Amino acid sequence: MNTTPSTAVHGPAAGPLEILFTEQRLRALLLGLGVLWLLCAVGLPLAQILAKSLQDAAGMWIGLANFRAFFAQPALSRSLWHSLFVSGVTTALAVPLGFAYAYALTRTALPAKGFFRGLAMAPLFAPTLLFGINLIYLFGRKGLVTTGLFGLLPGLDIGLYGPVGIIIAETVYTFPQAVLILAVALSATDARLYEAARSMGASRLRIFRTVTLPGARHGLFSAAIACFILAFTDFGAPKVVGGQYNVLATDIYKQVVGQQHFAMGATVSVVLLLPTVAAFLLDRLLQHRQAALVTSRAVPLAPEEGTWVNRLYLTYCGGIALCLVLYLGTGLFAALVRVWPYNLTLSLTHFRFGDMGGGGYPALWGSARMAFYSAILGTAVTFVTAYCIEKTRGLTWLRQSAALLSLLPLALPGLVIGLAYIFFFNAPGWTLAGMTIPNPLHFLYATMGILVLSNITHFSSVATLTATTALRQLDAEYEAVSESMGVPFYRTFWRVTVPVCLPAIVEIAQFFFVNSMATISAVIFLYSADIPLASVAVANMDDAGDTAPAAAMSILIVLVNIGVRALSALVLARLVRRHQRWRQR
Repeated sequence: MNTTPSTAVHGPAAGPLEILFTEQRLRALLLGLGVLWLLCAVGLPLAQILAKSLQDAAGMWIGLANFRAFFAQPALSRSLWHSLFVSGVTTALAVPLGFAYAYALTRTALPAKGFFRGLAMAPLFAPTLLFGINLIYLFGRKGLVTTGLFGLLPGLDIGLYGPVGIIIAETVYTFPQAVLILAVALSATDARLYEAARSMGASRLRIFRTVTLPGARHGLFSAAIACFILAFTDFGAPKVVGGQYNVLATDIYKQVVGQQHFAMGATVSVVLLLPTVAAFLLDRLLQHRQAALVTSRAVPLAPEEGTWVNRLYLTYCGGIALCLVLYLGTGLFAALVRVWPYNLTLSLTHFRFGDMGGGGYPALWGSARMAFYSAILGTAVTFVTAYCIEKTRGLTWLRQSAALLSLLPLALPGLVIGLAYIFFFNAPGWTLAGMTIPNPLHFLYATMGILVLSNITHFSSVATLTATTALRQLDAEYEAVSESMGVPFYRTFWRVTVPVCLPAIVEIAQFFFVNSMATISAVIFLYSADIPLASVAVANMDDAGDTAPAAAMSILIVLVNIGVRALSALVLARLVRRHQRWRQR
């Protein structure tokens, strides 16, 4: 008689505590799994490449002998200075160009802003190999500019092969990144600062120097560091137009693929890694010191209309847009021309590929599959990891470890990731204290799985930051109310968190797909003959002298990425409308 009432009274009170206890353990388990996958995907392969740089070809420990040998060889050590030079000049060009373009998009009444913004982002859809190929058709020995439109105008030889070609290609490659970062920085503005400056009689130039530049300084630093890292670690453009002007990225490829000297390849990778890590840490330090620029009382800055400044920026953006159209359109034109420059009739001959090295349409299909798997799995893994980091209470050391490991790939060049994966996943096991430890992940080597994992690792940092931003905008009361009602967190995650964050999830998936489709730096070391890839096919065709088919394959990559981007834009628009209706209810 007394047992039943007691159970009825104490049962409901004990249930939520038991559920909460179980959920905390489940959250800890998920967070632990996130740390484990980050260790396997980032930490252990990176440790392997560091260890390999301290060993000789036979695997014997030799300390810093490889680094001494690197700096003792003039050809190799000169590549370091070449990389620093082209990256520095690229940054000095891309950041001012991107700043003026972003300023026009955010601070002026520029017409057709959507068109100008979309065109500025177009280089993101193409492999960097295409930037070099386009330069060959423009400034090569038989290029449009070099021959003056095949003799119709005076020609111009800029000495393409070498630093000039690399800098031009890298500037086009990094320009969209600079625009993205600086547009965000320039959007965070308080109009009251400008009103105060005008009321004190400050000129436009003085307002620009004392208000605009200080307000955007952190964005400028971030853009400069991002452009430097991207140019410093890029492999595609230097491979096509570098000529005899070697940089670290091409040296790694030559050491590993050309000479099979893996220990020196690991050494060059570490040398390539150090400046990028230093730049990344500097960017993190500057961001931590950044103060809030926009408070809750801030007034949005309205762009001025009908002034000569707007006309000036329209002319500037129109000039940049024209250059991008001509530059990117050259690749399409070259892919459609029968025989450059002797037979300029248009055909689809180069899109047939035939027996071209690299795989043809199977390679395009292989890249599409890899990009699709990377998008699905990468989005799921990064979003769940970000959720566990942001929404788990306690376990501070575990959360901080996961956050640090999730940001580390942002400083890792793709070539370093690819080479680290060779050393780590190709090893059947390791000998430690006389014991042989088998490698449980060895089965992934030379499969689609390692390609997908390398892409997820390479691009996970940006995806995690995007997911974290979306999760921080979500009201914490959702979890608090669910917890008080005894609703399991995974049910709240699936029914509330995921639907509300769907726009960010779609953006993350599109980011993974587009970048996985166009990347070459990591997969160049990891692909196998059974799994041809489109970006690798472009490199192989270019090596064989089949430049027009290489351009055709690059155009197909761009078209696939544009199609995916358009589809994701439609999905995002629909999700936004649905979310607005949901909030109105």
